[in-house]
Amino acid sequence: MCVALPGRVTKLEGTKATVDFSGNIVVAEAGLVNVKIGDRVLVHAGCIIQTMSDDEADELEQLFSEIEDITL
Repeated sequence: MCVALPGRVTKLEGTKATVDFSGNIVVAEAGLVNVKIGDRVLVHAGCIIQTMSDDEADELEQLFSEIEDITL
C-alpha cells in the first residue's frame, strides 16, 4: 500500500524539492504543483501532489502517529 505523506519544502532546485518529513529529508519531484520554500506539501511516490495548510498537515501527521501507536 502506498500512502501520501505531509512534509515541508526546505529547498528548491529546478523541479526538485527537498522535503522534511519530521527530520527525514527526501528529494521529491516538484514539477506537478507550484511550490515554494516553507510550503507544507503532500508527497506520493516521490512526487509532490498538492500543497496544504499547516492545519491540514498537522491533522494528517497526528492521524499517522495514532495509527503507528496502534500497530506497535
